[in-house]
Amino acid sequence: METDQSTLTVRILRGDAAGEYVTYSVPARENQTVLDVVTEIQRRLEPTLAYRFSCRVGVCGSCAMTVNGKPRWTCRTHVSRVAKDGVIVIEPMRNMPRVKDLVVDMTEFFHKWDKAGARFAGTATRADAPARVNPASRQRKQADAAIECINCGVCYAACDVVEWDKNYLGPAALNRAWTLVNDERHANIAEVIRKATADGGCNSCHTQGSCMTHCPVGLSPTGSIAGLKRRALLQVLKGG
Repeated sequence: METDQSTLTVRILRGDAAGEYVTYSVPARENQTVLDVVTEIQRRLEPTLAYRFSCRVGVCGSCAMTVNGKPRWTCRTHVSRVAKDGVIVIEPMRNMPRVKDLVVDMTEFFHKWDKAGARFAGTATRADAPARVNPASRQRKQADAAIECINCGVCYAACDVVEWDKNYLGPAALNRAWTLVNDERHANIAEVIRKATADGGCNSCHTQGSCMTHCPVGLSPTGSIAGLKRRALLQVLKGG
């Protein structure tokens, strides 16, 4: 049963690259998420509203948007936590070209993921026995600390360096590179380090920590980038 019939004012940035804000009014409901609000507007008030979502339970990350100035998973963001005087402002994620309304083009984001050397290439064949990786080893623990990234793009949208330096690979790509550097099964760890420390790589990071602050699953790309810097320095000292 609904216990609160007050009105929620929602301002959504509509359109393409320039866009304009359009205001909608919807009932404020108990335990209402921001994704619930967007869905209600699309289904009842504005059927042309474009946005992305899939799982609705914080697994896929596709519903990420900017809510009151901060990138968030809207399916896990309750209105009661973010509404200011009954008002919510919803925009697409920053640092990515807008396709329409709340939908952004993530092509560059994933291109940078590749550019950081983030694709796994194993040394074993199908004929080999499965690798035995010690879960208690230092390398495995360092990989575990970063491996839960699902490439939702929230850290990329939160990163100020990405905003003014379009060559910067970004926290998600470098976080992925760090997992491969710590994966003993990977075929060319030195190549990952080379790519991750090239122009636009980890040395462009200003260690502001916005990626860590906003990561919905509590990862620390800042820590991963610091790890890449240390490994690169060790490689130079060893003459690698």
